[in-house]
Amino acid sequence: MRQGRWPGPAGGRVGGFPGAAPMDTLGGEARVEEEAGDGATAPGAARRRAAAGAMTASRVEVRKGTYHDSVTLMQVSRQAGQLPGVEAAAAVAATPVNLELLARQGFDVDGAGLGPSDLVICVRGADEAAAERALEEIEGLLAAGRAGGRAGPGGEVAGAPARSVRAAARRDPDLNLALLSVPGRHLHYEIAEALQAGLHVFCFSDGLDPATVAALKRVAAERGLLLMGPDCGTAILDGVGLGFANAVRRGPVGIVGASGTGIQEVTCLLDAAGVGISHAVGVGGRDLSPEVGGIMTLRALDLLAADETTERLVVISKPPDPQVARRIADAAATTGKPTILTFPGLEPAPPLPAGVEFADSLEAAATWAAEGRVGTAGVEAAQVTPEPHPPASGPPEGVLEPDPPAPSPPEGERSPAVQEGARPVHSPRGGPSWAGSPAVTPGTIRGLFSGGTLCYEAMAVVAGVVGRVASNIPLRPEWRLADPHRSEGHTFVDFGDDAMTEGRAHPMIDPGLRNERFRREAADPETGVVLLDVVLGYGAHPDPGGELAPLIERTLADRPGTLSVVVSLCGAAGDPQGLDGQAAALRAAGALVTRSSAQAARLALVAAGLDRAATRPARAGRQAPLPARPDGEGGGRP
Repeated sequence: MRQGRWPGPAGGRVGGFPGAAPMDTLGGEARVEEEAGDGATAPGAARRRAAAGAMTASRVEVRKGTYHDSVTLMQVSRQAGQLPGVEAAAAVAATPVNLELLARQGFDVDGAGLGPSDLVICVRGADEAAAERALEEIEGLLAAGRAGGRAGPGGEVAGAPARSVRAAARRDPDLNLALLSVPGRHLHYEIAEALQAGLHVFCFSDGLDPATVAALKRVAAERGLLLMGPDCGTAILDGVGLGFANAVRRGPVGIVGASGTGIQEVTCLLDAAGVGISHAVGVGGRDLSPEVGGIMTLRALDLLAADETTERLVVISKPPDPQVARRIADAAATTGKPTILTFPGLEPAPPLPAGVEFADSLEAAATWAAEGRVGTAGVEAAQVTPEPHPPASGPPEGVLEPDPPAPSPPEGERSPAVQEGARPVHSPRGGPSWAGSPAVTPGTIRGLFSGGTLCYEAMAVVAGVVGRVASNIPLRPEWRLADPHRSEGHTFVDFGDDAMTEGRAHPMIDPGLRNERFRREAADPETGVVLLDVVLGYGAHPDPGGELAPLIERTLADRPGTLSVVVSLCGAAGDPQGLDGQAAALRAAGALVTRSSAQAARLALVAAGLDRAATRPARAGRQAPLPARPDGEGGGRP
């Protein structure tokens, strides 16, 4: 492979599902417990009561030292749960998050001495036979995964897969990219092996300290390789999607992103406006930290500068280290191509050299990029961000209008666009609202997100109006949730954060944890609006809208006129889930659906009756700018 060529084998062999390949299991001792449906603990109690037809039968099985990857466990659990008579089935790693979720589902698991390398199997059936069938199904599916190998057309088993990245590279000299999704404790070794084999690396996993990440990225840069990650959710190279990517068209816009869902939203908004991308290079969520210093962002800018198909550049990240942001701005200016920096939640904008601009939202960056396409007139913002769709029954009063003024910042504060000495900032023209006097559902706003940057951007919009928003990826350190599983006033949770995904598939693949939280938040009388993202594309859940819509419909029926649900739908028309069908299902359930996280946040403010700053107490003076996120905050998939 010549230096500067984009990775991505013919036919897209390396794209797709993060973590989909089952990993080998480690044998170990097993501990088996039986529990009765009413909480009795005597062995055999469940069997006796189930035989009488009065109680369900539940089983809990713990296997020490047995590891399966989270995607495999999710798929196995889903298949077992679909068996007749099975009310619940879960095969999970024994992480704190998973154990707490099992407890909420009524399973009594003693977590003492258990960890992520231990397997917990819980089933509940209408009777003893159903519970037994579920256990047998789970065991059979896991055993099939352990067997490995692939059946040929005549039933013969193909050769065993390579046991290491370097072995795979030796077998096929045309390979030039390794996709890694492994437990964090193995990550350093696997990345080093891939780089040693001369492979570009796309690393979905996380778990390395910043110093180690920086050292590995320096090695990659010295070898002329890309190390996309750790903690990289999305990339599109030469039209081949890696990780979570959408079916978007090719075109003149090059993207560098320390944010997976940030890349997804911008590429999808561009696709909706008829504009395509040349490449989207993910660099991992911490590339713009002070320790890493933007090593891969700089490398990606160099590659895009030399790429003849790339005419404009977009750089996306959660708020970076200020010095690193300046370094990136200077490097972007040297590319000779118009560039926009997009750091949602950052204010003020960093100093900008000629040829470099700043956008305060993903939709504003997409508008800027679309306006620059060759051979066309400027594209209006409304064309880039499609109008939101009201629920199927329509808003309670009035008509949906696309362009009222956006909510004003609290008294004593100014928007980043009018700060002294600031360069012009690209901002959306405002968010949709309802004409007249719309019915609102007063209360707190609860944001439940699978995308970290989508969560961060929406949270920044809401915080600009209401002040403190508690979160597990807070805008300010003092706003951090004491317990990410319990809300405090206005609360936004990133379910893709490391602490929420240990031993679980990413919420874009397995929305179970967020669905459970949605039920709780929607039932809380303090909640006036629930704000959600739904992300489509390759690698994501095959029907996220179809799974979420019944929950939305039931909760709105339980709280008529007192709860609103707003959905930010990120997807492209060509995505396998079907963009229009997903939007229709969510609207039919009663949700207000839009295509931008910032727009969804503005709609949430309107629905909660918080869209006019004059109705809130003023805060004294101007607060200091939101600080750059310290390392370790907001981890998980970007």
